[in-house]
Amino acid sequence: MSDQKSLLVFAHADEAVAFADVEHLVSGVGKINASVALAGVLAEGNIKNVVVLGTAGVVGHAGEDRPSLDTIYQVTKLIQHDFPLPSADVDPAGEILLTDFQATMATGDVFVSNDEQRIHIKSLGASLVDMEGYAYASICQRFNVPLQIFKIPSDYADDSASIDEWDDIAKQKSVQLREFFDKHLS
Repeated sequence: MSDQKSLLVFAHADEAVAFADVEHLVSGVGKINASVALAGVLAEGNIKNVVVLGTAGVVGHAGEDRPSLDTIYQVTKLIQHDFPLPSADVDPAGEILLTDFQATMATGDVFVSNDEQRIHIKSLGASLVDMEGYAYASICQRFNVPLQIFKIPSDYADDSASIDEWDDIAKQKSVQLREFFDKHLS
């Protein structure tokens, strides 16, 4: 189909403030909102690929407790951290652009802001945490649409993380995501 297009997706409007001039979808926060919004657009049948940009908590890599909050990561594996039974990992099927900055991300319907949650998520093998990624990947997999997820850390997903400060941080991170988008994706 020649009328197929790429779909740019954000979970929250604050993550998209630097993209006012670019067509995009704001799905809403959490796995249910992400699933319903993305499935609705993909059901129309004119999307060739999905690109998700946004923020995530960073829980660190092996031997690295405080990684930079300015690095953009490409998520190449997703797990659920708030599901009591083991869930199948989901791998986005889009092209890998950031070979040196790939990450496993855990998704759950909770803003992670304490050390106990952070330690649990890190023990699952994740280095990032968000509230929508697994849902996006699962929906794209069901519709057989390639997906790329790029995340910039907003916080350390520990006792220092504050949901009250997140909106302002997300707006600042949106500018960094736009610079990345203009350089690598547009």
